[in-house]
This record gives sequence, C-alpha cells and structure tokens, in this order.
Amino acid sequence: MGKLDTETFKNIERLKFLRVEHQDLDQVIKALHDNASADQLLIQRLKKRKLLLKDQIQRLESDLIPDMDA
Repeated sequence: MGKLDTETFKNIERLKFLRVEHQDLDQVIKALHDNASADQLLIQRLKKRKLLLKDQIQRLESDLIPDMDA
C-alpha cells in the first residue's frame, strides 16, 4: 500500500477531530437535559451543531471510502 496523499491525511485527521467534537457535544447535551434549569435555546443550538457535525462526518467518510462500483 502506498503512502497516503496529503489531502487524504488531512481528511482523516479532520474526521477524527469532528468525531471527538460530536461526542463531546453529545455529553454536554445529555448533562444539560439532566439539569432542569438548563437553557432550552442553548440545548437546541447544540443539537443543531451536533447534526451539522454528523453531516460533515458522513460526507468525509463517503469521500474517504472508495466507490464500490469503481
């Protein structure tokens, strides 16, 4: 197997970062849900950010996995 090109390596590193951020947001959202006085607007914003991260993760994973038809 050849060396990874620079763009692929950057995408893999970006994917790792996004997964960690997604997991961190999940933990924060769960903690806020447990707090009765939590700001509901903040929770909604965090959930939206989490969904955006999920979309970015899926896009990067799709780019990194070669097409099966090829």
